[in-house]
Amino acid sequence: MAGKFELYKDNAGEYRFRLLAGNGQNILASEGYTSKSSCENGIDSVKNNAPLDERYERKETSSGKFMFNLKAANHQVIGTSQSYTSAASRDNGIESVKTNAPDAQIDDQT
Repeated sequence: MAGKFELYKDNAGEYRFRLLAGNGQNILASEGYTSKSSCENGIDSVKNNAPLDERYERKETSSGKFMFNLKAANHQVIGTSQSYTSAASRDNGIESVKTNAPDAQIDDQT
C-alpha cells in the first residue's frame, strides 16, 4: 500500500495534514493552516521538497530523542516528524518520507 496525505480539520478549526506510510504510520505532520488552500499548498511543498536530502533538518530533543523537520527552499518548516528513540530510526523516517511523499494521494477528510 502506498503512502497518503490525510487532510483534516483539527479541534481549533485549523486545516492540517499528516503523511502516512503504506503501513498507516504517521511519518510527517504539518502546522495548522487557516485556509484549506494553504494546507494544500503545504502538501505540494512536501511533495516537491521530500526527495531533497538537504531539506531535512535532523535534530535531537532535550529529552534525548531524535526527530526531523522538512523545510522548504525558503527554510520554513513544512513538516515535523514524531520523536524516535535512535538516530537510525529517525533516518529511516526520513527515507520513508522521501519514498512516500512524492506520489502520495490526498485523503480529504474535511
